[in-house]
Amino acid sequence: MFSKILIANRGEIACRVIKTARRMGIRTVAVFSEADANARHVRLADEAVCIGPAEARESYLVAGRILDAAGRTGAQAVHPGYGFLSENDQFAEACAAAGIVFIGPPAAAIRAMGSKSEAKKIMGAANVPLTPGYHGDNQEPAYLHAQAEAIGYPVLIKAAAGGGGKGMRRVEKSGDFLAALASCQRESASSFASEHMLIEKYLTRSRHIEIQVFADTQGHCVYLFERDCSVQRRHQKVLEEAPAPGMTAERRAAMGKAAVDAARAVGYVGAGTVEFIASDTFAQDGTFYFMEMNTRLQVEHPVTEMITGQDLVEWQLRVASGEPLPLRQDQLEIRGHALEARIYAEDPGKDFLPSTGHLLHLSPPATSLNVRVDTGIEQGDEITPFYDPMIAKLIVWDIDRNAALARMRQALADYRIVGVTANVDFLSRLLACPAFANADLDTGLIERSRDFLFPAAVEPPRSVFFVLAVDELLREQASALAEAAHSGDPWSPWSSHDGWRLNIRSRRTVTYRSGETAHEVSVAYEADGWRLTLAGESVLARGRMLDSGQFAGQLAVELDDRRLVASVIAVTVKHEQRRHVFLNGTTWVVLRDDPLHRVEAGGVHVGGLTAPMPGKIVALLATPGQSVDKGAPLLILEAMKMEHTITAPKNGMVKAFLHAAGDQVVDGAELIEFEVES
Repeated sequence: MFSKILIANRGEIACRVIKTARRMGIRTVAVFSEADANARHVRLADEAVCIGPAEARESYLVAGRILDAAGRTGAQAVHPGYGFLSENDQFAEACAAAGIVFIGPPAAAIRAMGSKSEAKKIMGAANVPLTPGYHGDNQEPAYLHAQAEAIGYPVLIKAAAGGGGKGMRRVEKSGDFLAALASCQRESASSFASEHMLIEKYLTRSRHIEIQVFADTQGHCVYLFERDCSVQRRHQKVLEEAPAPGMTAERRAAMGKAAVDAARAVGYVGAGTVEFIASDTFAQDGTFYFMEMNTRLQVEHPVTEMITGQDLVEWQLRVASGEPLPLRQDQLEIRGHALEARIYAEDPGKDFLPSTGHLLHLSPPATSLNVRVDTGIEQGDEITPFYDPMIAKLIVWDIDRNAALARMRQALADYRIVGVTANVDFLSRLLACPAFANADLDTGLIERSRDFLFPAAVEPPRSVFFVLAVDELLREQASALAEAAHSGDPWSPWSSHDGWRLNIRSRRTVTYRSGETAHEVSVAYEADGWRLTLAGESVLARGRMLDSGQFAGQLAVELDDRRLVASVIAVTVKHEQRRHVFLNGTTWVVLRDDPLHRVEAGGVHVGGLTAPMPGKIVALLATPGQSVDKGAPLLILEAMKMEHTITAPKNGMVKAFLHAAGDQVVDGAELIEFEVES
């Protein structure tokens, strides 16, 4: 077994590998970019080496710097994690040439499966059913367009190299094909240094089911059952679960055999995932098609670990050191049900636009045998535009799917994130969505459930403002008591904030703002609490901070005979006093409208289009002076390895572009001078 390994990755997967390595007594070396100098994986590792600037192509994707770090630190092996160089055959070969073990499959296996088009040829020769499509070498845009016409729309354009939903677009009609193709090629070139594309028929009610395989150097190969990864946005997974709902023993065996056969066909070693598309007739006849093989550990591997009781990273380390697989196929079994939710810094209401910024407050749910949180992020860290915006993976296990769903709903309700827009509330709605709850799964679930998943914005309920008022009154009292303790007369009634007045009862008003609406809460001090009034509703309120038990650190509020437990996080951003209220599994963000602290923001610039996040301009799609219709694409901004199109807000004219292609811009930067048609 190795005594020291280097982890050629970052974030939660680096932390995950460190955890297992430490349990096994293996020392770890982290690598980091300048942007990750204070990252969690750097703090956890035994050693750490800086390998370059923030851009991945200048750090995490530079094989020579990683191998140099391994050599200088005496690492015997490199764990590539997933993403970056994990499926780079040249890197695997370079490790071997340097006398360093690559904790992954042989370079030949990576090469065979790394190109989706080559993998399709191999599977076709092995009689594995394939999705109808074009997997050839002719990459002329006109030729690919003709192939799409022959296949029939909708089609899926897909990068032949890489994965993770990058370089992938669904195309509904012929007129959109060439623009989508160009976008996929740019995205794939940026992420995988390849523009090779394949075209496949898009199956409208398909399921995404993948099989975890594992092989050793002694010729043994097993499958550790399946994961259902059908719930996706932007062709990236959102929720994963194991086992797949509705899977029969016979279909599991058939898919498992196909996956093992695929692995054996390329001489596979280590952890891999064979991905299948199950057709819309899967429930009736079990029809499935080979999609691709990921020659690495998958993001969603924890659900497999939870249902099998195995540590797949430990398996990787043992196999890479020459040991046989820890278990035979007949020794593996499924126990219970597991779910994984990916906690992202993104705004689901804005087409899942990534969010950047500092995590001012981060409080995950408590971990246990049933709840697991895999993360590379801690409170105070920054979500930057350079890398994937995933904050954590939340994994739960229970005896069956319904129990696991209930546990996940509670765990999401306990998540507290302030500083970036996160998808926690969206995930809670997704779990409650009838289609998901009833296991009516397919890759289009989010789109067909839009009305449920993206409800119209509503005003916060009155209980939110009552909770806010109680929180503020308690904070005032605590602050007054702290000041009194350091004063010359700590017992003076003037040192307390209890509303005491001579012969009268004190009253005051606290004002909050939600959107454009002001909410004024009238406060009257009572002997045993506060009388709160809002919009004609009056309640007797009491409250206290909980310092122990299940809800320690939260606020207990009594409104007449109703008891609530909530969290209130107060932050100031750009002179705005924001209040984040976590109540009954929902997050509400309102402003404290305090005239004493109000700062004039100045005039608002009209007519400009701004960057929704930091990023690089990759293409200008119009010319100055051009008249365009509402929704017309004007500019493409690349951030977090994904492209985002800036479109015309209304009919009008492009007056000028304020930046050129290739320019890096900050969040909120003016991009285009645009004149609205009168």
